[in-house]
Amino acid sequence: MKTINIGILREGRIPTDRRVPLLPEQCRAISEKYPFVKFFIQPSPERCVKDSEYEALGFPLQEDLSCCHILFGVKEVPIPLLLHDKTYFFFSHTIKKQPHNKKLLQTIIEKRIRLIDYEVLTDKNGNRIIAFGRYAGIVGTYNAFYTYGQRYSLYDLKRAYACYDYAELKQELKKVNLPPIKIALTGGGRVSNGAIEILEELKIAKVSSSDFLTKNFPHPVYCQLRSSDYHKKRNGEPWSGEEFYTHPERFYSTFYKYEKVTDLLVAGAYWNPKAPALFTKEDMLRDDFNIKIIADITCDIDGSIPCTKRPSTINDPVYDYNPFTGELELAFSNHDNLTVMAIDNLPGELARDASKDFGRQLIENVLPNLLGEDKDRTIEKATITKAGKLTEKFEYLEDYVKG
Repeated sequence: MKTINIGILREGRIPTDRRVPLLPEQCRAISEKYPFVKFFIQPSPERCVKDSEYEALGFPLQEDLSCCHILFGVKEVPIPLLLHDKTYFFFSHTIKKQPHNKKLLQTIIEKRIRLIDYEVLTDKNGNRIIAFGRYAGIVGTYNAFYTYGQRYSLYDLKRAYACYDYAELKQELKKVNLPPIKIALTGGGRVSNGAIEILEELKIAKVSSSDFLTKNFPHPVYCQLRSSDYHKKRNGEPWSGEEFYTHPERFYSTFYKYEKVTDLLVAGAYWNPKAPALFTKEDMLRDDFNIKIIADITCDIDGSIPCTKRPSTINDPVYDYNPFTGELELAFSNHDNLTVMAIDNLPGELARDASKDFGRQLIENVLPNLLGEDKDRTIEKATITKAGKLTEKFEYLEDYVKG
């Protein structure tokens, strides 16, 4: 077969992300399975593996990747660095018409780039086949307890990024000492499953939604809430999951009943911009609004969580939201404020573990379709742009692109 040159991009988005799509040993495994593939590595002082680790396995470091046919990154590629007529894989954060990335998608089309977005790579049943969600849930929930300890001066956890790996992070959890609080976790996918790993590590009891609402407990508990637990149809008809995911605008939120009893909210549910917000700014002014800390793993700005006004960062992980002024303030500055953790690159705190897991999914679920026969059109269905145009599936972005 014709040689296919694959480039591993240096992450250029600010703040810098330390993740990488493929570790050196994973590149070697791919080269052994697909002898026609050659890797070229763009050097980086920031990523979680050293350049020398790639070199040691025979992969050349190269600033200029114009020789590559396919380029793999993690986060958005800076606009000035995009190369004409290449195939790119990265999280573009454009499919929800995110305003800050409109120019990115416009440039991708202008440069006739074939953009394949990890977020929309799915199997024949529509299930995602590659994601960092598990580690977003793990780190986001760990950060929820870090934040709780800081706000109430109960204990002091090492930051997740300062832990060598997931094993050390779990050791840190032994410091957690909680009062009998109630924790609400939203969602049922990879993110929530990662969150549950931390909750189970802390031996926090899981309770039903009805018990969560009506009973008091002498120890901390959590409740996992699915969309059906806090949404109802506007016309009064019975819940329909299929309808909610296709027409979320037909539903309204009933999360207010959980607001009254929840102390800590871990938001891990995917949010469609057409869906109702979990609660409103007005709800946060109510005397019976009990939530004080929110770990917004989804990090949809002005989305499902109205007090998520901006992303936080790994270096500055939390901020306060003043419900009376609607303004953001210094974290832990006022006991009436809500404290928000909304880091938008959470897996970057456990970069090597997260990268290894992501690379495994890439090798098992994506590369066979990319480098072999794509029977289920997996790559085609995840292609947002090609030959200077939006593909048919993503033509709904036309007004967004034209601005």
